[in-house]
Amino acid sequence: MARPKKNTDGMVSPSTTKAPKAIASTQSLSAFVKSICDVMRRSNCASALQYVPELTWILFLRILDAQEAKAREEAEVLGANFSPALHSPYRWQDWAAPYSDKSGHPQTTEGKPFGWKRQELFAAGDGKLFDFINKELLPHLHSLDIDTRTGLPNFNASRKQRIMGRTMTAVEKVRVDSETNLRDILDKVHQINIDYVDDQHFFTLSQVYEDLLLKMGEKNSDGGQFFTPREVIRAMVHTVNPQLGQTVYDPCCGTGGFLAIAYEHIARQLGQSATSTDIDTLKHDTFFGREKENLVFPIALANLVLHGIDQPNLWHGNSLTRRTTYGALFDQAPQTFDVILTNPPFGGKEGKDAQKNFAYETSATQVLFVQDILDELAPKGTCAIVLDEGLLFRTNESAFLDTKRKLVDECDLWAIVSLPGGVFSTAGAGVKTNLLFFTKGKKTGKIWYYDLSYVKVGKKTPLTLAHFGFDQNGDVLADTQLPAILTADWHADEANADKPFPSYARMLQQRGRPEGDSRYSWTMDFAARRAKARAEMQPLLNEAAQIKATVVDLKEQLKRLKKDKASDAELEALDAQIKEKDKAARDLETKAADMDAAVFDLKAVNPTAVMDVDTRTPQEIIQNIDTQGRIIAETLARLNALLAAGVLSG
Repeated sequence: MARPKKNTDGMVSPSTTKAPKAIASTQSLSAFVKSICDVMRRSNCASALQYVPELTWILFLRILDAQEAKAREEAEVLGANFSPALHSPYRWQDWAAPYSDKSGHPQTTEGKPFGWKRQELFAAGDGKLFDFINKELLPHLHSLDIDTRTGLPNFNASRKQRIMGRTMTAVEKVRVDSETNLRDILDKVHQINIDYVDDQHFFTLSQVYEDLLLKMGEKNSDGGQFFTPREVIRAMVHTVNPQLGQTVYDPCCGTGGFLAIAYEHIARQLGQSATSTDIDTLKHDTFFGREKENLVFPIALANLVLHGIDQPNLWHGNSLTRRTTYGALFDQAPQTFDVILTNPPFGGKEGKDAQKNFAYETSATQVLFVQDILDELAPKGTCAIVLDEGLLFRTNESAFLDTKRKLVDECDLWAIVSLPGGVFSTAGAGVKTNLLFFTKGKKTGKIWYYDLSYVKVGKKTPLTLAHFGFDQNGDVLADTQLPAILTADWHADEANADKPFPSYARMLQQRGRPEGDSRYSWTMDFAARRAKARAEMQPLLNEAAQIKATVVDLKEQLKRLKKDKASDAELEALDAQIKEKDKAARDLETKAADMDAAVFDLKAVNPTAVMDVDTRTPQEIIQNIDTQGRIIAETLARLNALLAAGVLSG
């Protein structure tokens, strides 16, 4: 991207300034942002945990200024009133934009040239820009939503001012340690103009932030908290297909990736013919989320605003304890939600203050989140969730078992997708994961499975949307557009000649019918499995009940013997008989309970997977090893002979 030239004052000269080129690819955008981060890294922001928040608030104010300018123009065209969130001199155009005194340089509504405050501070001497930001700008931004005298919410604040105040909440002062570097950063950020970023690759902070956190995770630093890969989110969103008029929620939203991509999905459906009412509903009343991390919450707000969601309804606090840090932006949230898209943290440990809020207490974070989701999902609402393999197969802990029982009793768990083991490895989490899709309102009948676990993925070969068989719009890809690693084994089988590859996207459309089953997909009749287990359990439970009835009679007999002063030997014999029968009843009940628990092992085990099985006997394997050893020995002997004869030189 071309850099504007500077005049002798160190400011941008409009006569030599070219309009920035459109950022037409994610790669060019990432490279440009990396150049900004490089400046920050040499300016007291060595780690991403330092320079990402710094980039966040600077970029947020830049894009906000451009959005406010557009909104003012639209209001003027319509003859409507416009109330800006920021006034002079706190707008980007006042203190951050490059300055020039040449004709044609943009001017503020007050008739001052863009960058007038920055030039004024520059002329006043070194350190004045820092003083303005730290002592005037930041305190003003903090006061937009919180009365700094009382610490209470400012009820006069507009919703956008509240969002601005919360976005700046973690910014106490400028971290960059040089005004020269800061001005360089401001110049670069100013080039990110919303008029010159195409719609398909519109700048999303979450994407950049995710990339940076992945790099930190590789170094085992605090940034290893993982964020869901965008392509996995898109596959989940395409599967659920949220519509305008539905509420979309993420109880642990991180940087807002699920909400941002759901917004893209619905906006694409609306197209260019969307009414102003539809757009207003989409931007203001559709997306809701909760996030507890102080570092991440402001970035989520900024990301969603920059993405186009003018009023993100985000709640700051712990979703599981319901302890609120800041809830003013969530006051319009409904009690339940139509669509829930989420990737709750797994492997975390929650304390008693969180556990006591749930029927099935456990320290396992993901299990509590599933219970929370079941409570917040609206009738006929649908959830798409990333869950670890352990939750699916574990049946030896009551909270895991009872939570899954509640899930299948209250919801139709209609699909489980088994992901490859390395999907989250670049984010510092190598655990095996699955995607679960369920709709609230009726019990689970049949579960459709799809197996992607055979796909080899890694840091340089991540799982993509094409591996799911979707294109960017959610349509089914043709076989020629699918990754070779996905289809190689299928096409190597002559029996599959001229047959379309059964991709996830293609088979999803056939789910619930025999055509939905393939080499990689199958249907499990959960209701029948459960009924069979109950039928097999019943004789055991009946026998246990009979034994318990006998024990009651024996205990009554023991009471009478004690009353009649029976001998110790007689009492001990009867007591031993009671204990033996008690144990027998418990053993039968335990066996029945284990049979019931086995029903809730939901792990994806592909019954049609093609396995390479070594059918040789141990003796044949030993013989093969011996044969290969003789071949190697004979080859080495020939090579030594050739060396000795001088045929081969050292």
